[in-house]
Amino acid sequence: MKVLKTLWEISDEIRERLDFELLTIEKTGYPGYFLIVQDFTTKAHHMGVSVGPGRGSAAGSAVAYCIGITNVDPIAYNLLFERFLNPDRVSLPDIDIDFDDEGRAKIIDFVLEKYGESQVAQIITYGTMAAKSSIRDAARVLNLPLHEADRIAKLVPDISLHKLFNLSEEKLKEKLNTDQMQMAAQLKNIAKGNDLSAETLNCAIAIEGSVRNTGIHACGVIITPSDIRDHVPMATAKDSSLLVTQFDNSVVEDAGLLKMDFLGLKTLSIIKDAIALIKEKHDVLIYPDAIPLDDELTYELYQKGATNGTFQFESPGMQKHLRALKPDKFADLIAMNALYRPGPLEYIPNFIARKHGREEISYDLEGMEDYLSETYGITVYQEQVMLLSQKLAGFSKGDADMLRKAMGKKIFSLLEKMKPQFIKGCAERNHDPEIAEKVWKDWEAFAAYAFNKSHSTCYSVIAFHTAYLKAHYPAEYMASVLTHNMNDIKKVTFFMEECKRMHLKVLGPDINESAYKFNVNKKGEIRFGLGAIKGVGEGAVENIVNERAENGYFNSIYDLTKRVELRSVNKRTLENLALSGAFDSFENEHRAMYFHELKEGYTFLNKTIRYGNAYQESLDAPPDLFGSTEGVKLPEPPLPVCDEWERLDLLAREKEVVGIYISGHPLDDYAFEIKHNCNHTIEKFKDLESIKNRDLSFAGIITDVHHKIDKRGNPYGVVLMEDFSDSKEFMFFGEDYLKYKMMMVQGAFVYVKAQVRKRSWNDQLEVKISAINLLSDVLEKLTKSVTLRINLFDVNEVFVDQFKNLIEEHKGPHQLKFHVFDPDESVSVDFLSRSYKVRISKQLIHDIGTLIDVSYKLN
Repeated sequence: MKVLKTLWEISDEIRERLDFELLTIEKTGYPGYFLIVQDFTTKAHHMGVSVGPGRGSAAGSAVAYCIGITNVDPIAYNLLFERFLNPDRVSLPDIDIDFDDEGRAKIIDFVLEKYGESQVAQIITYGTMAAKSSIRDAARVLNLPLHEADRIAKLVPDISLHKLFNLSEEKLKEKLNTDQMQMAAQLKNIAKGNDLSAETLNCAIAIEGSVRNTGIHACGVIITPSDIRDHVPMATAKDSSLLVTQFDNSVVEDAGLLKMDFLGLKTLSIIKDAIALIKEKHDVLIYPDAIPLDDELTYELYQKGATNGTFQFESPGMQKHLRALKPDKFADLIAMNALYRPGPLEYIPNFIARKHGREEISYDLEGMEDYLSETYGITVYQEQVMLLSQKLAGFSKGDADMLRKAMGKKIFSLLEKMKPQFIKGCAERNHDPEIAEKVWKDWEAFAAYAFNKSHSTCYSVIAFHTAYLKAHYPAEYMASVLTHNMNDIKKVTFFMEECKRMHLKVLGPDINESAYKFNVNKKGEIRFGLGAIKGVGEGAVENIVNERAENGYFNSIYDLTKRVELRSVNKRTLENLALSGAFDSFENEHRAMYFHELKEGYTFLNKTIRYGNAYQESLDAPPDLFGSTEGVKLPEPPLPVCDEWERLDLLAREKEVVGIYISGHPLDDYAFEIKHNCNHTIEKFKDLESIKNRDLSFAGIITDVHHKIDKRGNPYGVVLMEDFSDSKEFMFFGEDYLKYKMMMVQGAFVYVKAQVRKRSWNDQLEVKISAINLLSDVLEKLTKSVTLRINLFDVNEVFVDQFKNLIEEHKGPHQLKFHVFDPDESVSVDFLSRSYKVRISKQLIHDIGTLIDVSYKLN
């Protein structure tokens, strides 16, 4: 038993708990359930599949911990078994187990093999028609024009059609805002008509809620003691090799069958791959369970809010609270994980203030401190309510769980029934009934938000593991994070920015350093994974990496095609590797060369493939007349001579195959103009409310343009613009379209001024563009002056002479201003040069910086 390997002392209290748990498991008939779960979790460990520490209320079971199902000590964290299972609990227990994404399928295969195909099944799900889909389906059958169906569907507010047409006006006003009420009125008017739109809407009302399709439960698996077809009707599904129940999840449980949840958790895969990289690069083997939960460097990371890429704690709001809280013990993290949800979120400032002594910590009744001290007197967990009800009022374990359920699900009839029991129990233990009444009211207000501590503890453990790896092995951890997000370009971009913030270099793909996944080179730099390149399959990468491991680095494109298997590393693979920059390390070769058209009528890359095939065939040729088996010596043809691609062309092609710019960004050349003239980025348009009525200026490259005609015959334009942060579509109608049509050119670099404001006809927010200029004209046309901030003690005759010569070289139309300050006297004087004007440029600022330490401001 694991219990013998822990620091537990088998006290009478612990022995009593174990006996209680075992007796409850026996009485409720679940020993087999526990043993099956223990069987496949143990097998997972033997197979090298990562298993989570547990999730949900099952982590409160000391028996589950002892037999290795969960991995968090419930005694140490005051986790309760009765939150998971007790003799009074009617609902079935549910042990949810997390596996790493790649290992989950292996465990299901093991269960299938061990228990038999006729005794294992997945669970069906039924998809029903929602309001908008029922409108669109009805419209398709009745041949209502698509644009009209779309118009009606977009009028549906966030409510079902059944409620919209059956609730009274007063009830609707409680659920909908003014705009939504107007939309509801339009729908009701349409339904009253006699046309095809009315018929469609009325049909949609009738079919709303009907079963539309079937699917498979994401993680639920049924295991039965005999042929599953003896218990529930079965079906087959094209998406599953297993049998599928015809009953959905709720009915399966009502039928008395136990569901095992095999959950895939990407974070476990991230941890697993990071640990493998750490072992490979540093020869250090880390066991997650051995990571100390009091590690100072990890808490420093949390205190800085530097949690991007870690589990559970990475949202901007959470990071802000972590910086204020400055957690220094694991209990703080468990509490924050539980509090950062709608509802209890408002208690976080009090929690932080109490931790730092800015708010008094008080306890209403004697004995409450025992269970509330770790959360500074604030009730955060359901388990705290359960333990306190037992301590203060003598509730049984079953009653305590019933109270937790009544408060959490707001079962007011049950609360009314249990309140006198609580007040009476408190009085019997010499607690003031009036204060007991206050405690009860506080619980009623907050216990609906109280969280399952077992789940919060388990997931905080996983979170701490990710933060520990990020703090101690940042390159290996972030490489793993990038690997497990490489199919989501926006996330790859986000995490590459995080690497930049951490001063970690992320290098582009390289044929001699990259693997399929992101990895770390000898210098500690992250190298882009070849698997992140479009059209480059795992088989091709495996062939390249194996050949490189056996026979050394590739030194040219010819060396590559001579050595790899060209049926898997085919033409498309080689083309995309070249476009991504994977061959940039080859001497005297550049990307344009591979696509250069030769006089033979094909590209140079084609020629290298032909050469490689010919070379490999020569190795298989029979011995010559003299018995030699060395094959024919094939000289490598000369490299073609051609111009390199322009930088923008190269970056555009690179983005085609990788999805992002790696070796640079088209806007890099305008970084100076953007830094000093823009107050906004495209990414910030995600939250229009926060930037309403502000004057915004931003810059970007136009990556796509569409000129269209609306249904009334009026022209309009759709422009896709991209900056360093994100991309967004902007639409231009009427006069705006005519005004800016000439600027809508794909590849144009533009500087835009705009404002977010309400539309005149429906009060919805929109981005209203007020000016578009070429980014190259910004310094020349839109900047009026430069102000140089200079220390008085740096001004001398030598500087004045040098500065005078410098500004002679940069004559231009912009005013030159000075802000000269005396650091000792804290005084300053502003000057305007009447004799000299300059042309503002990056070069001017650079040249001034070589003479003197100066800051500047463009106006």
